[in-house]
Amino acid sequence: MKKIISICAILMLLTGCGKTTKKDILKDINKKINSMDSYYLEGDMEIINNEDVYKYDIKVSYKAKDFYKVSLENESNGHEQIILKNNEGVFVLTPSLNKSFKFESEWPYSNSQVYLLGSILKDMKNDKSLEFKEENGSYVFTSKVNYPNNRILIKQNIYFDKSLNLEKVDVLNENGNAEIKMIFKKIDTNPKFNDEYFSLNKNIEVSKIDESIKSVTKIDDAVFPMYLPDNTTLKSKDTIAKNDGERIILTFAGDKPFVLVEETISIPDEVEIIPTVGEPTMLMDTIGFLSEDSVSWISNGMQYYITSKKLSEEEMLSVAKSISTIPVMK
Repeated sequence: MKKIISICAILMLLTGCGKTTKKDILKDINKKINSMDSYYLEGDMEIINNEDVYKYDIKVSYKAKDFYKVSLENESNGHEQIILKNNEGVFVLTPSLNKSFKFESEWPYSNSQVYLLGSILKDMKNDKSLEFKEENGSYVFTSKVNYPNNRILIKQNIYFDKSLNLEKVDVLNENGNAEIKMIFKKIDTNPKFNDEYFSLNKNIEVSKIDESIKSVTKIDDAVFPMYLPDNTTLKSKDTIAKNDGERIILTFAGDKPFVLVEETISIPDEVEIIPTVGEPTMLMDTIGFLSEDSVSWISNGMQYYITSKKLSEEEMLSVAKSISTIPVMK
């Protein structure tokens, strides 16, 4: 008997018998996440665009099967936006402007979401060539990602500690450089949410307007895209007076014509609920709204709108992301 035990011990040393495998760990992660009827997490997200880094404080609340509340607070200016999903639909709340945008949307299932546990797990399960390694005391999975409007993002490294707690996710471009980084600081796997927690009215009620944001009525000058498709140039620039401000219309002509509208926005006394076409889309410093032939967003008290029948969704986002959004009004 002792001889058999000794032979088994030697074989384990030689062959790695009993070593935890990718399949075993993935099975346990799958079981752990799918067993959650709810979760609450906090973390830090960075979006990297060349030399610019946009930082967000992230808070996510989830309740089975289809209730989400995601708070994204821009660290540079303290402005918060909230993505809310409940039985009534998908909403993006912008408390600083007293506005809420309502979508008929497939969010969050239409593409990868770096801050949602279910989305991360889905990416791992869907990748038949999922890679695995142990590194510096962590389990590291490398999976493909699904960002249909940002094809340069091709994979992500997902880090778990040895207790299978999610530590961080790095989303990488085709050169292997991280363009999105998400660090998880806290995950509560059994929070209790009352019936009103995910309701639109309750979230509107508790979202305080930022008194430091003021309505503006004049634009000092237009802001031009740093990126333009080949053989596309500015054709005209028109400034139009509104009842409560100004609107600038930039028309670009050529192989990929498009129109860029920049306008001042007013802050209503009561919350506005605005029906919106498209999908919530993370830009650099804000959440934008992307449809088949347009993208719109609000940044630093200005509203931007791009429309084109010739630009692809990815090209529209490239133009949008290239627009400097420093304050240009007074």
